[in-house]
Amino acid sequence: MVRFGDVVVALLLVDCAVSLDVQITPSHGEISLGESKFFMCEVTGGAKHIDWFGPNGERIEPTRPNIMVTRNDETSSILTLYRAVTENAGTYKCLATSGDQQGESTVNIKIFQRITFTNAPSPQEFTEGDTAVIVCDVISSPPPTILWKYKGARIQMEKDVRFKVLSNNHLQIRGIKKTDEGSYTCEGRLMARGEIDLRVITVVVNVLPTIRVWQSEVNATADVGQSAMLTCAVDGYPEPMVTWTRNQMALEAGEKYSFNEDGSEMSIMDVTKLDEGEYTCIAKNKAGETEQELSLRVFVKPKITYIVNQSTSEMEEQVMLTCEASGDPTPTITWSYGNRVFTDGEQAHLNRIYQASWTRPEQHKSEDGNVVVRSDARVSSLTLKYVKYTDAGQYLCSARSAIGEDEKEAYLEVHYTPKIHGEVAVYTWEGNAVNISCEVQAHPSQVTIVWLRDGLMLPNANTSNVKIFRSPLASYLQVTPASENDFGSYNCTASNEVGTEAKEFVLIQAEVPSSPFINEVSPFSTTALVQFEEPESTGGVPVLKYKAAWRTQGRGSWSQRIYELKDGSIGDLTITHLRPDTTYEVKISAINGKGEGESCPVELFKTEPVRKPSPPKLEAVLQPIGNSLKVSWTKQDDGGLPIIHYLVLFKPNHSPQWKPEIRMPSVSDYIFLSGLEWDTEYDVSVVAENQKGKSQRASVSIRTSVQPAVMPDLDEDAGFPMGIMLWAGILVVAFVLLLLAVDVTCYFVNKCGLIMCLCGKSASGTKGKDLEEGKAAFIKDESKEPIVEVRTDDECTANHNAAGPTEPNETTPLTEPEKIFSDGKGKAEEELSNALTEKPAEHNIVMQTKAAQSKA
Repeated sequence: MVRFGDVVVALLLVDCAVSLDVQITPSHGEISLGESKFFMCEVTGGAKHIDWFGPNGERIEPTRPNIMVTRNDETSSILTLYRAVTENAGTYKCLATSGDQQGESTVNIKIFQRITFTNAPSPQEFTEGDTAVIVCDVISSPPPTILWKYKGARIQMEKDVRFKVLSNNHLQIRGIKKTDEGSYTCEGRLMARGEIDLRVITVVVNVLPTIRVWQSEVNATADVGQSAMLTCAVDGYPEPMVTWTRNQMALEAGEKYSFNEDGSEMSIMDVTKLDEGEYTCIAKNKAGETEQELSLRVFVKPKITYIVNQSTSEMEEQVMLTCEASGDPTPTITWSYGNRVFTDGEQAHLNRIYQASWTRPEQHKSEDGNVVVRSDARVSSLTLKYVKYTDAGQYLCSARSAIGEDEKEAYLEVHYTPKIHGEVAVYTWEGNAVNISCEVQAHPSQVTIVWLRDGLMLPNANTSNVKIFRSPLASYLQVTPASENDFGSYNCTASNEVGTEAKEFVLIQAEVPSSPFINEVSPFSTTALVQFEEPESTGGVPVLKYKAAWRTQGRGSWSQRIYELKDGSIGDLTITHLRPDTTYEVKISAINGKGEGESCPVELFKTEPVRKPSPPKLEAVLQPIGNSLKVSWTKQDDGGLPIIHYLVLFKPNHSPQWKPEIRMPSVSDYIFLSGLEWDTEYDVSVVAENQKGKSQRASVSIRTSVQPAVMPDLDEDAGFPMGIMLWAGILVVAFVLLLLAVDVTCYFVNKCGLIMCLCGKSASGTKGKDLEEGKAAFIKDESKEPIVEVRTDDECTANHNAAGPTEPNETTPLTEPEKIFSDGKGKAEEELSNALTEKPAEHNIVMQTKAAQSKA
């Protein structure tokens, strides 16, 4: 029995013997014009022959130039088209045969044109205002759709009617502007294939040159060696070239003409009248050219051609000064004397400043000296009537026009009798020499000056207390009054070739000053500030001193102090060494050269009770080594109790934490802070403390220097260069060795010298004493914290206060410094020892005790 499955297999075997399975990959083909592509024919079942046939049915031979057939193996063959052309389009067939078996497959190849830009140049240039057509020629199959973009955004034709796409896909811009310049994108699209390509075209808009003229008419001055400049500011794109012409002749750079870099400025050298006329500025670029005319007008600057000095005598009826000037246009001539200007046709009183060589300027008015000015064309005259000596001096003639001015001076010389100046009243007292000044102004200046008293010439046999000193235009009578008879009138007589003049001077007996007036007393615990008004009368001579006297109210002797005037005036003074919580009375008197005046009425005041001290006054000074500071303080009011010590704090400004507190003895008035950070603002505060407590904090800030590039080698504690220390050490060692050699020689030869003395004494006692007396308070710390150096000076006096302290110290100007007495060697050494004991471990403190020990 035959099964159904066996029948199916038999039928399939028969079919395989009839045909082969052929497939072409890819199954269809689209090739861009000029593109190369291959197709593979694969045969299933094995084939003896695999052949390719063209669209016209012809068998494709392997030797064809642009189509190649290649047999890979028994199952495949490849058809390759190189640089496809339109004629290559059509249906291609792959035929496989093996004995009586065969099979075939076909592929339809289409040749199409890709988007191709045949003419899209960049850049494309146009002239502003023209109708511009941006060219972009594109071909493809099928024809492409063209889109235009400007600066990346699609151009909305409906929003700007100036833009239009022509039938040939070119972009038209009517009345193109400079703002239309930029990058345009011509984009081609094929929706069927999803193909897109573009070209960016740069559009340049050229602008016709424009000329802006600041001055169409330029004025110049002739025959003064100066130049004239003609300027035309040129705009346009591209940058225009500028040229100049005159009378249609091109002007070139040389001795007469020069131009700036772009030619917009032309300078005409050494202008003369012949240079006057019209000049043309021409600007040219790709867009075209523009021209502008400029006019040069040449004038002659005013010049004074005649003016002479004049000489006259005082009270002459009149004198005339004449001035002539030239210029084009005709100048206006004016006269002036100092700040006074005289106009044409004016008749005025002369009122001006006269400068004497030995005095400050004085104002003189000549009420009857009329000044008349007259001008005619190019000549002007100034006439002075009834001339006075104050009319002498420089008269200025000025010639002015629209293009300039000229001026020259004429000197009027006036001869006059001597004029005597000087203080008429002179004050002095018996035994005090004083000068009476007879200062003379005269022309001619050869003057004879004599002094008379009671008709007798001085000095004479009866006036041994009189001396005379002279200068060319002054005589000084020095009188030392011996009695009341020496006071009174003294006559000075001066003569020159014009005449003589005399003047009386009075020598007056000076008096003592009147009493001052106390305005207010501001008391503190141990000091008081007394404010007062100066006396109404000085007695004729300046007040030299003030005397203050004070005592406990109603009892005891008066304490006194003299206050010298240093700056010529004083409004307050400070009294010191007062007891706290005590009522005092004070009075003040003024002293001049004659003597002391009466005291003012007594003023009562009560000092403050014992309290905390006032904060000290600080001053910080940068040291030669720029990261070291010296901070000094001046004691203010101590609150009625001695200052126990000063507490010093410091820190960099940028740091929130203060360095550990440093306690200073009461006798100290400064501290050195060394090894600080470079170029850093430091805050320093000092607090004074007595038995009542601490004062408010006094603060000061200062910046250290910038660190230098090279630092010298320094001894860490002393601050001296190591080289100097080394040489000093060598010299000391050499000196000691020399002394030792001499002493050894004396010991062995004469049994004398230092060795001989030492041999006869106990070494132990001497050594212990020497060690005790030679001991130095010197502590060295190798930490990186700043070094603090403390020194006490022999002079423990406070500095003067600045003007206007809230609480005056004991050395306010015109007071004597307060003396500070030591309690003895033991107390000073104890305070210094405490300072060393209480110092922070991270600081190095050097205490010099010489001052304290010497006071003990």
